[in-house]
Amino acid sequence: MNTLTLSISGMRDEQCLRLVTNAIQDLPGIGHLEISLESGVATIEHGNFVSAADIHQAIEDAGFSAH
Repeated sequence: MNTLTLSISGMRDEQCLRLVTNAIQDLPGIGHLEISLESGVATIEHGNFVSAADIHQAIEDAGFSAH
């Protein structure tokens, strides 16, 4: 498993958190996922089936930005 740590901006409440979580979990090969609503930091364990760019795109498609 690879580990990716991102800062996600635009999350305001639990619904935003659910949207981001669902968008990431819908990708193949996602292992452990932890997102802090307070800090906006996400730690994502993923397999080789998904790239960091795929994860960034899923977050952006959900309406948020990741860096």
